[in-house]
Amino acid sequence: MNALAIAVHVIAAVVWVGGMFFAYVVLRPTLVALDPPQRLKLWAGAFKRFFPWVWMSIIFIMASGYWLIFDWFQGFATTPGYVHVMHLLGWVMTLLFVYMYYKIYPAFVAAVKAEDWPSAASVLNRIRHVVLINLIIGLLLLITVTALQRL
Repeated sequence: MNALAIAVHVIAAVVWVGGMFFAYVVLRPTLVALDPPQRLKLWAGAFKRFFPWVWMSIIFIMASGYWLIFDWFQGFATTPGYVHVMHLLGWVMTLLFVYMYYKIYPAFVAAVKAEDWPSAASVLNRIRHVVLINLIIGLLLLITVTALQRL
């Protein structure tokens, strides 16, 4: 059962972090060639499709992570330090996403719907900052799980 939990945990993390990497490093620079209305509508469509995957990733990451903490490590007291780091950073990422999803993203959707392209671009820039922070944290988590667990 723990092997399944680890697999679920890793796959969910790859979906979330990989999606952010693709959006930030590949899609964002490519979309510069489009006019603002096209670019902003495309981002709205991409977010509408990607964010449900992020929610599913969060659920699977949390469920599998807590399963492993309490089943494999027998609780927080006997959990290795690198897992505590992952736990903390995972919650930071989740809280940043929740804030962005409920506070910033609705303003972006409303601006795109109203075809207020300057406002939509401004809000998209705020989303970009949250994605960049979460991408950096996510990559640090990957380093943590692959390198620090071996110390």
